Amino acid sequence: MSDKLSLQRRTKTLHVESVDHEAMGIARHEGKVVFIDGALPNERIKATITKEKSAFDLAHIDTILSPSPTRTTPRCPHFGVCGGCNMQHAHSDAQVAFKQRILEDNLERIGKVSSETILPAIYGPEWGYRYRARLSVRYVEKKGGVLVGFHEKSSSFVADMHECHILPPHIGSLIDPLRELVQQLSIRERLPQVEVAVGERVSILVLRILETPSVADEELIKAFADTHQVVIWFQTKGPDSAKPFYPVDFHGLTYSLPDFGVTMPFAPTEFTQVNPQVNRSLVSRAMTLLSPRAGERIVDLFCGLGNFTLPIARHGAQVLGVEGNPALIERAYQNAEFNGLRESVQFKAMNLFTVTEESFSELGPMDKLLIDPPRDGALEVVKSLGRVRPQRVVYVSCNPSTLARDAQIMVHHQGYKLKAAGVVNMFPHTAHVESVALFELI
Repeated sequence: MSDKLSLQRRTKTLHVESVDHEAMGIARHEGKVVFIDGALPNERIKATITKEKSAFDLAHIDTILSPSPTRTTPRCPHFGVCGGCNMQHAHSDAQVAFKQRILEDNLERIGKVSSETILPAIYGPEWGYRYRARLSVRYVEKKGGVLVGFHEKSSSFVADMHECHILPPHIGSLIDPLRELVQQLSIRERLPQVEVAVGERVSILVLRILETPSVADEELIKAFADTHQVVIWFQTKGPDSAKPFYPVDFHGLTYSLPDFGVTMPFAPTEFTQVNPQVNRSLVSRAMTLLSPRAGERIVDLFCGLGNFTLPIARHGAQVLGVEGNPALIERAYQNAEFNGLRESVQFKAMNLFTVTEESFSELGPMDKLLIDPPRDGALEVVKSLGRVRPQRVVYVSCNPSTLARDAQIMVHHQGYKLKAAGVVNMFPHTAHVESVALFELI
């Protein structure tokens, strides 16, 4: 068979029905699902099959015969190469609608549940929103020297970037200056990462270094910090090894939740939400759904530094925050003290991925429960609610498939109903789906 005939047989005219959780367009051809990179719902396209599998095919677009009205020109010149965001080709409102569809589809298909109410989506700024980021650094001689940025799409290579529009402007404009700095260092091949943490009064860059910098290196780094008004930390091993380098006198990192009179100090390597503006709206939505009141005892699971714990306490409830990392427990106590809420909170270290009904009940009675787990979800927690049975559960999720799995257990086995659910656009221009759901005991 000639290559031309083979190509013709692999080229299909497709109607795109929807997008998946990785922003791949979904079409069907002769009963088989086809995933098309860069396609949008309701588009008619010509696409070439690039990989055939038993359950589905992969394809790329050759020609858009009928474009979606939601298609737009990506703002970033690196779109399509950089893997940092993959939905800039769709209008922002359409992006949120896609995410809502993904959430509802996961709840129905995986969880076999539907929400009584679909909550209005939580929006925030479209650009300059990412206050936390991890930039990779590579010295690649054949590409002209040092690269700084996010990985290329579906690759371990670092994208050849010169700007980034999802970072705050004063950080997004530092890509080239960082490349120039690292290029001059004697340890340029031993500096694989720069972690960015932007607070309300300071921006910190944590340089992951695998070799001690020379005196000349240190002077170059200090000059960079002075020129660009940033604070430099060095990290030689794990996150706990991160220490301030220059300048030594600087404001600490903080973010605030003004609706609750809470200010949260944090270290640059500690987990906080990347989008502080949307985080404020998310916390407010969670408090509305949870409706904490004086006299109630509420448990906050995967509490971290107290992002939800302290606003709950501000409503007058007694709160127990539970977290697997003992170091975070100490930091959460410090934040409670800082905000004058120490008398209203307790914190406890517990592995929430191995709890049983018996061990979970040892946390004591709880009127309400808030859960904010990582991507793995809270499977063992929801399986362990039988003895404590909080009347109301607010579940903040960063993975719709694990939320749906856990919702199935809560609704079909633990006696709850799914009262409300909706998406939170924490990561504009990406396919990442953050959401919040309310469950009530029947």
